[in-house]
Amino acid sequence: MDKNQEKLTSGRPLSPPDNVGAWPLHWAKTRPDAFAVSDGERELDWKAFDGRISVLASRFRSAGVGSKGRIAVLLHNRTAYLEAFFAAARIGAILVPINLRLSEREIAFQFDDCRPHLLLYEKELEKLVSAALGFARHSPSQVWAVSGEVSDDYERALRTGERFEAWEDVSGDHPVLLMYTSGTTGKPKGALLPHRKVLANALNAASFFDNGTKDRVLIVTPLFHSLGLQILALPTIHAGGGLILQKKFEPAAVWDAVDAESITYFGGVPSMHQRLNDSLRETLPHRWKRSALRFVFTAGSAVSIELIRDFKDHGILLQQGYGQTETSTLTCLSAGESLERAGTVGRPVKLSEVKVVDRAGGFRSPSLWRETEPGEKGEIVVQGPVTMLGYWENPEATAETLIAGWLCTGDLATRDEDGFITLVGRTTDMFISGGENVYPAEIEAIYREHPAIREIALVGEAHPQWGEVGRAHLVFESGQFLSKEELDAWAADRLARFKCPKRYVVERELPRTASGKIQKHRLKSPEQAGGPGKSSSVAGD
Repeated sequence: MDKNQEKLTSGRPLSPPDNVGAWPLHWAKTRPDAFAVSDGERELDWKAFDGRISVLASRFRSAGVGSKGRIAVLLHNRTAYLEAFFAAARIGAILVPINLRLSEREIAFQFDDCRPHLLLYEKELEKLVSAALGFARHSPSQVWAVSGEVSDDYERALRTGERFEAWEDVSGDHPVLLMYTSGTTGKPKGALLPHRKVLANALNAASFFDNGTKDRVLIVTPLFHSLGLQILALPTIHAGGGLILQKKFEPAAVWDAVDAESITYFGGVPSMHQRLNDSLRETLPHRWKRSALRFVFTAGSAVSIELIRDFKDHGILLQQGYGQTETSTLTCLSAGESLERAGTVGRPVKLSEVKVVDRAGGFRSPSLWRETEPGEKGEIVVQGPVTMLGYWENPEATAETLIAGWLCTGDLATRDEDGFITLVGRTTDMFISGGENVYPAEIEAIYREHPAIREIALVGEAHPQWGEVGRAHLVFESGQFLSKEELDAWAADRLARFKCPKRYVVERELPRTASGKIQKHRLKSPEQAGGPGKSSSVAGD
């Protein structure tokens, strides 16, 4: 067993610098004057950053937040977000990031589900928060507004507190984050994440990002999303690198920051990278030098080979990863392999055991699971310190996902002889047409190769003869259009007939979660959509 994995699974208390809350303190002692984080309103070195965290931890405790108490945050990307995380970790509390893009009722659902003791919210969202609290049955005992101004609730709390010294003694299994899943199939579930998972992910990131104190990392993906917080921001702090936080994604602003701040890497989801690519193609050549940029990281959904090639033509290496809220990064495809192994999500990272298995022999009995042969489809399962503790107060969902130490991802995949994994869909996405299993991801990958198609999502719909058939929802590139005959012809010599979509629906955009994942349960047929402007059907069978 790897020494880090042994440390993470032993159950012993974590000691600095492995205790998650201690990371900024370590750098405050060793590099006090070095740059730590900025958000456009405030720039902090490690000494100042750690000092604010320490006082905030004291204020959280005096506000009545105890061990395993919940602190909800409804904030833009700002230094207060990270201060709240590390302060919560030091007192043994649990940070609950909440999606800024949710409706009042959706936020109220999460308030009622996790019952936070304290809420930090963005002052400019006061109307949204007030409405959400009005719908919620549970209200936090304390609510602090954050605006970046010296007079806001948050800054006043920091001015009136003292440094926190009585650290909570936590084990690796002590919870530190409660992150709600994307809700791609319905109501989100709260994944309860322990200290060991956050540390394991930071150690894995050190391996595949090769990060360190010289890195300056741009965070433009939301910190309420696992990619922004767990994969990019926290591992950077663990490694002693600097963070530049942006509150809003604008392609030109990203490239401006890459130059102005000497950014060494940043990350996002493919839909963001497509817009970044468009901005490079549409802008005067050589406007942005990108001289310090080592690579760009992408995760969240499949990446087209055209996008990889375009980035390479711009002199940018695109590195890919795959994971879930419940696990963070499980596999990584290095920038050097991105073209040669395009279509795969790479090989498993360290500190985790990842398998592709057939569970048919005993759905809830890992001893009866069969590891699939190269090229054979199966479900990805994982065990090790990277896994969650379970779903918050949801024993039924936890029991379905965590089986005898294995986390069943619900992702279907194949594995080749070299260990590279290719996603073929979700167990919930698969449908059966004429007795044949149809895996949407396989079909979507074929259509994404067409230069006129920007995005595609395939779903199954009822059919009187075949049981179910495929319905493809398409977003075309600007100024492009394909008829049903042209779409059928594209797939005819690439896919078996039963895999080919029977209907096509043209969309302006596909519904997505804040993390960029397509919400297939929100895709409507033309009959369900009802009315012009939403979508239009390309003639189908």
